[in-house]
Amino acid sequence: MDEAGKATRVQGDPAHPVTRGFLCGKVAKYLDRVYAPDRLLYPMRRRKGAPKGPGREFAAFERISWDEALEEIAARLKTVSAEFGPESILPYSYAGSIGLLTYGSMDRRFFHRLGASQLDRTICSTTGGEAYLSVYGQKLGTDTEDFRHARLIVAWGANIHGNNIHLWPFVEEARRNGAKLVVIDPYETRTAALADWHISIRPGTDAALALGMMHVLVRDGLLDEAYIRENTHGFERLAAHVKQYEPEVVEAATGVAAADVERLARMYGETQPAAIRMNYGVQRSENGGAAARAILMLPALTGAWKYRGGGAQLSTSGGFPWDKAALERPDLMASSPLGRPGRVVNMVLLGQALADREKPVMAMFVYNSNPAAVAPDQAAVLRGLAREDLFTVVHEQFLTDTVDYADIVLPATTFLEQRDIQGAYGHYYVQLSNQAIEPVGESRPNTWVFAELAQRMGFEEPCFRDSVDEMIRQALHEGGKQPKQLRGITLELLEEHPMQRLRGTEDSEETGRAWLPFAQGPFATPSGKIEFYSETLEAQGLDAMPAFYPPKESRGGVDKDSRYPLEFLGRKADNYMNSTFANLPGHQKLETGFNGVLEMHPEDAEARGIADGALVTVWNDRGELQLMAKLSRRVGRGVVAGRLHWNKLSHSGRNVNLLTGQHLADMGGGPAFYSVLVEVRSADSL
Repeated sequence: MDEAGKATRVQGDPAHPVTRGFLCGKVAKYLDRVYAPDRLLYPMRRRKGAPKGPGREFAAFERISWDEALEEIAARLKTVSAEFGPESILPYSYAGSIGLLTYGSMDRRFFHRLGASQLDRTICSTTGGEAYLSVYGQKLGTDTEDFRHARLIVAWGANIHGNNIHLWPFVEEARRNGAKLVVIDPYETRTAALADWHISIRPGTDAALALGMMHVLVRDGLLDEAYIRENTHGFERLAAHVKQYEPEVVEAATGVAAADVERLARMYGETQPAAIRMNYGVQRSENGGAAARAILMLPALTGAWKYRGGGAQLSTSGGFPWDKAALERPDLMASSPLGRPGRVVNMVLLGQALADREKPVMAMFVYNSNPAAVAPDQAAVLRGLAREDLFTVVHEQFLTDTVDYADIVLPATTFLEQRDIQGAYGHYYVQLSNQAIEPVGESRPNTWVFAELAQRMGFEEPCFRDSVDEMIRQALHEGGKQPKQLRGITLELLEEHPMQRLRGTEDSEETGRAWLPFAQGPFATPSGKIEFYSETLEAQGLDAMPAFYPPKESRGGVDKDSRYPLEFLGRKADNYMNSTFANLPGHQKLETGFNGVLEMHPEDAEARGIADGALVTVWNDRGELQLMAKLSRRVGRGVVAGRLHWNKLSHSGRNVNLLTGQHLADMGGGPAFYSVLVEVRSADSL
């Protein structure tokens, strides 16, 4: 920091056992974001007569004070609530800077007390999370630091080198010690290009491959029978179930050769420790929940959880037992005008919600998200956001695609300008995130915004006056009985030592044993065991055991549309975080060669008379985009790929989510972003 209080450098903490002092390329350039010349610095109101939508940027808005903004928002919310009912108000948010408080604390209190609709935040991880819980009862996983001990690492839909860079040194350490890295992915990612073996699989068919591996493991006796007997439920049923997934059957579904199915299964069953790093792309298909369940069952069949460096990792977030009831105060819904919980709106179905005439959304408050860019079925979402009768508030750092549709814009802080507490989904350390610099311009964190709005709405509950430090203490269960994982972790301790490992997850010095989360039971499932067969899911009308069904919108689907023979992967850019960083020149340079590009297999391009570098139209019933063809063997035949970007920075003024649909995965209400069919033609053809 210089003498003027301006941050001059961002660096990692060399004492952190996982990050070990280095940053990913996205965050290394974070000060470009903090001090960007087009950063939002003060509240703004849409000028009278200025239409909603892109085109005028700052000219569409006029500067106002925070008092004016908050008074107008409160007045409009009161009017909407009185005329249409409080459920006509919809909050729309997701992770933002991933701090616990700015993700969900004062905002939830505010909307609970208001009686607003509740948002089902499903867009990222609920399908895989529900799958994990159905098998193990907790979202725990192999410790990142223990991947160094693995002898086989399977990156299943996980671009470790691109999106999980702090795991990569542990993978490389394992490989130096003789481990093999196998990548299963329909796209040749950075990780796949560096792997010992890349298995290119058809999108949405991961469940079939995992079940085919089970078939071989059971058939050839590559099992840990003692572990299965002591720790699992429903093995006999599963063993009978997977007989139908012979390698030849799996080949027809996945495009993975039967011999490779056999080889992969034997490699996995004969190697200990074996670790699976599964990421959330696997679950973003219509069959995604079944796929995640099947993959996660593999280490239970081989007993991989008994070994340091064995098991699986999707997320470690279940290790952090925050007191979310104290933070979010769902009890406040009883004091709302409804006197009960508000209706629940799935954030994936935003386009439908904004078009609903029977239960209309008349006001929307967007923070920590950019739905105009990231929500599926973009045309439907933008039609809804463009409604003149919809009052929209957006709390943001930049003029995003969503801000283009706002009535009131509020400037938001970055993580360097606010205090928060953080858990993790890739390690087991609680961290205090201290404010490093004063807020740039008039930016404010959402904890402050919703506390101020609560006063103007007349909410008298004391919780709306809680400070950030008080909420941190509440999250840690201070003043009550702390869960064993947080025992002794207090705000005072974190101020002295800002990084604390969760209790009970350390190596045992007394016994010399490593922490192995699922080495033995009991487990937090209804049966107390790892559940191959789930009576709970069966009672909900779901499959008790994972099964493969071709996604309806796929080449192999029963309802496939012959007009659209290509499967479309709307990939996240390697150098953005969803749509975050997409507007920054330094990050855009890192994406040179991929922004505005459609990657096609050369044979698919030849069949359509498309040359490398040609302008093409990619379309389906939901819309059409113009992109530049890039002939590449990174995608298999029958698959094309484009990368997520801001609409306004894209050639067509729309991004890949114009082509994605509002259909859902099989569990958790998650999106099916990767169950999408399209066709491609030269932009010059009629």
